Formats: sequence, C-alpha cells, structure tokens
Amino acid sequence: MLFNVRKFFSIAKLAGPRKQLQRQFWYGPPAKMNVHLKGRDLLTLQNYTAEDLKYLLWMASDLKQRIKHKGEYLPLMQGKSLAMIFEKRSTRTRLSAETGFALLGGHPSFLTTQDIHLGVNESLTDTVRVLSSMTNAILARVYKHDDLDLMAKQATIPIINGLSNLYHPLQILADYLTLQEHYGGLNGLTISWIGDGNNVLHSIMMSAAKLGMHLRIATPKGFEPDLRITKITEQNSKEYGTKLLLTTDPLEAADSANVLITDTWISMGQEEEEKERLKAFKGYQITMQTAKSAASNWVFLHCLPRKLEEVDDEVFYSPRSLVFQEAENRKWTIMAVMVSLLTDYSPQLQKPTF
Repeated sequence: MLFNVRKFFSIAKLAGPRKQLQRQFWYGPPAKMNVHLKGRDLLTLQNYTAEDLKYLLWMASDLKQRIKHKGEYLPLMQGKSLAMIFEKRSTRTRLSAETGFALLGGHPSFLTTQDIHLGVNESLTDTVRVLSSMTNAILARVYKHDDLDLMAKQATIPIINGLSNLYHPLQILADYLTLQEHYGGLNGLTISWIGDGNNVLHSIMMSAAKLGMHLRIATPKGFEPDLRITKITEQNSKEYGTKLLLTTDPLEAADSANVLITDTWISMGQEEEEKERLKAFKGYQITMQTAKSAASNWVFLHCLPRKLEEVDDEVFYSPRSLVFQEAENRKWTIMAVMVSLLTDYSPQLQKPTF
C-alpha cells in the first residue's frame, strides 16, 4: 500500500502546525515499553534489569540526538527542582547534573555540608524529609553508601546515587553510552579493568553481564573488589552466559579485550595510603605495551580526573582514547535517569541495537 504524503499533511493540518506534525512523523509515536522507572531510586545497577539499563541508554541517546544534534528544546523538568547533596567535590557529576537539569527546564540546587546541617545540627533523616517536601528528587554524592540507603528509606522522592564508597552507577551508564556509540552495540564486548577494586569497578560488575559483556579484572593483592559483589557478579555471568576473569596480572586481563579501563588508584579520603598504594600498583599503568595484548579494535576509558601513573600520555591522548566523549556522555545519561525517574516521557527515536 502506497503512503500518500500529500494526503497525510492535508489531514495533519487539522490537528496543528505542520512543523509539529513533521517532527512527530520523523520520530514516530511514543514507544510502548514494559519498563516503568518513574518514582524509583537509582542507588546501584544491581537492582536494574537488562531491559531497564537498555531503556536508560536508549533515553540518553534520544535526548542527545534531539537536544544536541537537532537543537530541540524539551522542557521535561519544567516546574521541577533537584536537590544536589555533595559531601565530596566534583567536576563532571556536578556540572552534568546541574546543567542537564537546567537544560530540561528544571531548577537544580547545589548543597554541600557547608550549606546545610547534614548530620551535624540536623539528622540526615530530618534533612531528607524536608527536601522531600520541597524538591522532586535528590542526587547525593556521599562517602558512605549506607547514607544513601537511609535516604531512600526516609524520602518520598527518588534518590540518585552521585557516587558512594560502593558504587558509581551514573559513571558506568556514561561508559556504556560511549561504547554503544563507538561500536554500535554492547553485546559480546570484552571489558578489561586494570586497577583498584573500587566503586566504579563495582558498578561495572553489577551490570556488564546483563548487557552481554565479558569482564576481565586485574587488581593487586589486597585491593580486590568487594567479595559480596564478586559473588553476585559470578552469578550474573552464569545467568547471562558471559565470561568473568579475576587476576593480578594486567596483561592477562588485557588479553583480547575491546575496552581497557582504569580509574584513580587513590580516591578522596585515601590520601594517607598514597605511598602504600603506589607501591602496590606498580606495573598497572596502562601503556601501548598493555594494549598489545588487547583486541585490534581496542579503546580506552577513564572516568577522570586522571593521573600519569594510571595511564601514560601516549594512550590517554591517542585516537583510541574516548575519555572526553565519555565525560560529556555523563550529562546525557544523568539527564536520561532524571527524565526516566520523574516523567512519563518515552524515547521517540528508534531503539538502538544493544
């Protein structure tokens, strides 16, 4: 059956401006999904299914395409406010959340421990209850993950983990969006983590298998990932049919990997351990020599800020490095999370292949 374009637009004029209808025709009707994220918390990717994760990445791609590349204005957060609690300083998380929420028409409020009585003159429970009555969501960057669990228990609005000692889910969503854009899909990729068994790694471990990605992890003795998280990761690998390797040898971890990834060896609050850690991580710097063990199409990721001992300049500034695309994508994935948790908006673009 032939589609009569002229007839379509003559009928469409009855419903509204042609420009609006052309946009609907281009994007198609809102997608019908079985994924329902509105009102949920995002504390860890462990509680998000494979379809949930794919939906968030689809949403991020949709927002990036419509807002950045097509110049559309989507005031999806108009009339909404975001409380941003930051116990730790931040560049990417703060800027991406603040500018992203504002770009969607909302009002972000940045709050440090110097701005509010967080756990000092006022209990965390009382603070969260007050914020629940004044804002629509709380994004918190904290030292202790237990504080996020308490916030989620006491709040009547969504709580978003901006980083804790256990997890950094927003970062990993940005990593996956970057890999999706670069490779055109995630299923079958092998990720090689070479570094500390920290919160960033934990978030990869909680999610990679769900998207069909294999994981090879190299950490020095004494700096392995949390044992409880390792056990869950082993279960996920069996359930989704992916491969998991834990080793102390960086070259073994890099073998046939599509993605070489690392992070800081000394996180905020670990400054007193600097000498011990630098000694333990000797030989873990990612270099072109490391990459010789990787797949021919390897790329490099790092959540930033980066130090030279973690990865040399030759890799960090090479065409294989996607770190700055990765940094920008933090904005689009955070926006996707906020839109998904706070609105009924569905992606309008065709669903990517994962």
